[in-house]
Amino acid sequence: MTTSAEIIYHRRVRLLDLAEELGNISAACRQIGVSRTRYYEWKNTSELYGLEALWPRDRRRPAQPSETPTHVVADLLAVAVVEPTLGCRQLADRLQELGYEIGKTTVQRILVDHGLGRRRQRIARAAAIAALAGIITEPVTEALGEPFGFCHWAGHPGDLVAVDSFYIGNLKGVGKVYQLTAVDTCTRWAIVKLIIGPVTTADTIRFIDHVRTTMRRLGIPLRRVLSDNGPEYKGLAFRHHLAEIGIDHVRIPPRSPNHNAVCERFQGTMLQECWRPAFHRRHFNSVRQLQAEANAWLIRYNTRRRNHGDYMAGRKPSEILDTHRRRQAA
Repeated sequence: MTTSAEIIYHRRVRLLDLAEELGNISAACRQIGVSRTRYYEWKNTSELYGLEALWPRDRRRPAQPSETPTHVVADLLAVAVVEPTLGCRQLADRLQELGYEIGKTTVQRILVDHGLGRRRQRIARAAAIAALAGIITEPVTEALGEPFGFCHWAGHPGDLVAVDSFYIGNLKGVGKVYQLTAVDTCTRWAIVKLIIGPVTTADTIRFIDHVRTTMRRLGIPLRRVLSDNGPEYKGLAFRHHLAEIGIDHVRIPPRSPNHNAVCERFQGTMLQECWRPAFHRRHFNSVRQLQAEANAWLIRYNTRRRNHGDYMAGRKPSEILDTHRRRQAA
């Protein structure tokens, strides 16, 4: 396509050529529709610097009084590349932690202006930077079929804890890695354990004991567990263990992952915000390194990351847990 700059350049060159052809500067200017003063300006410029100097110069966009400062834009772009799977709301929260008050619509506009408006664009930019740094990354693909479902509700922490098994991938030098996930429905407090698969009933029993111990340290009694119909949760040993420790077991209907929407949504969030950026930044040689990466991200998720779902409405899991503790003390 012909650009406006090309049209302006060719019009100026045509005026100079037409003046030579006609031998009459006034006639050439009348035919092109410009003044003789402008003709002499362009002619002097071409004689001094060549015809390339007739290209129109790019003008800097005027700065508006309410424009976002350049240092805030620089910090935003840095965070967007370091954590490319975050959306505009989460990026606005990151900037708020840095001391900048900026709206999510402004964040999205700045990202679009710099070619980073879509998640796949940010992931591709992060992968390109990692490749320049000598890190081999996996091909960038767009996520398809993200989890969906409705929101569950529980009156008190520990009343309903959703659990699920999530296949992370077959990592070179490590093996097939699975993630065991538990999310408290009331507070959205999450607990994660990584194992080398396949997942067995013995693994889920140890995970439930780990969840129970962790929640006891938080002051949350575990009363009921919600799971799907996987063999690791349908096994007699798992059900008998829950009965022995006094925990009710509820299973969702077959082929209905939306009935476990709280856990499914969390796993989608962790995939986008933790695992995909992590796999673009570094190599993992053991499940211990993966568990350390997950634990570091969980600290942010449980204590600092705002959840903008309908139920959470911008709150953090730690805020809901602290509110419940204050009510109990009262």
